[in-house]
Amino acid sequence: MKIAYLDCASGISGDMMLGALVDAGVDLGVLNAAIVSLGLPGCYLNAEVVKKKGFRATQVRVECEPEHVHRHLHHIVAMIERSALTTRQKDLALRIFTRLAEAEAKVHGTSIEKVHFHEVGAADSIADIVGSAVGWDLLAVDRIVSSPIPTGGGKIRIAHGECSVPAPATAELLVGVPLVESSVQAELTTPTGAAIATTLASEFGPVPSMTLQRIGYGAGQRDLEQQPNVLRLLLGVSTDRASGPQVWVVETNLDDTTGEVIGHTIDRLWEAGVLDVYTTAIQMKKNRPGVKLSVLCDAASVGPVEAILFCETSTLGVRRWPVDRHVLRRKAHAVETPWGRIEGKVGWFADDPPRFAPEFEACRKAALAYRVPLREVYEAAQKAFRPEEVSRDP
Repeated sequence: MKIAYLDCASGISGDMMLGALVDAGVDLGVLNAAIVSLGLPGCYLNAEVVKKKGFRATQVRVECEPEHVHRHLHHIVAMIERSALTTRQKDLALRIFTRLAEAEAKVHGTSIEKVHFHEVGAADSIADIVGSAVGWDLLAVDRIVSSPIPTGGGKIRIAHGECSVPAPATAELLVGVPLVESSVQAELTTPTGAAIATTLASEFGPVPSMTLQRIGYGAGQRDLEQQPNVLRLLLGVSTDRASGPQVWVVETNLDDTTGEVIGHTIDRLWEAGVLDVYTTAIQMKKNRPGVKLSVLCDAASVGPVEAILFCETSTLGVRRWPVDRHVLRRKAHAVETPWGRIEGKVGWFADDPPRFAPEFEACRKAALAYRVPLREVYEAAQKAFRPEEVSRDP
């Protein structure tokens, strides 16, 4: 299993991420080809080797023509959708931007459709995020872990005036993520960096068990007096055959909450982006029948999950613990059926032939549109799958 570790001793930003990726071996030409396909006038990446407090690192700068436009999420989505990025690269870039939009929308009390991107809607920030999405797709790692995040201190000036570090959107993105104290009076972690880290990392903590293969150093623009302004990217392979992406289980027992409230709570948990939610019938004290509500989520979602459980149910406490999970290698795939194109996923176990699972929503949409049984669409999609046409490459 390929593992990546983000050592964010001096925080993380979009340009630091790009520098670390290029320093670790990602082809700058491939990144530039992806950036050019976005259609941003004169926008490209320039890389050079610099020194930060005596340490060598790669600094990536985004060169672009001056522009005087402000973008909404739908502008950026359209730009990415019509680009030359692969499906996986588009998906990752859009997930990062959606996280940013959700954070900005919450901070400003609006919807993600109406949120007005300022700094993160500029060409250089778009290039940072898209370039990072492409670079991580090229690395094709199976598990990404990050160190706790330092945000820095002091004040910065943004489009809405002066504010304390971390910036409001950065703080919102880091809810549920362990932060680390820093004496640096500067913005170490930007909204772009926070969005990238929290979208990529499945957990935040110490370096996982691995055999180190490559190291990339990405330089920030600022020179810090206290320490090297560098993001370190460690790449290796797992030394623990049983290791996998770490997730969290959050559970609570309920014996005085109605079924309607539990159903509503489950809907809210799904909307929060958890990995799985399920209930189990249990026997509680005084022989009362109860329900155990179990949630599977990533580390960054533990805080929001607990907030939903305390807000929506009558629980007085929850249990939580980290678990390792083993997931099949998989990728998106689509097949053609008499009712149109059906999206799904292909997965592999060891050297076994690939298995195709049609997406339920895609099958349901086709069944409703053509007024045919869902079962027929599902079976047709499985029959249309051709294992020999699927590459095992990411």
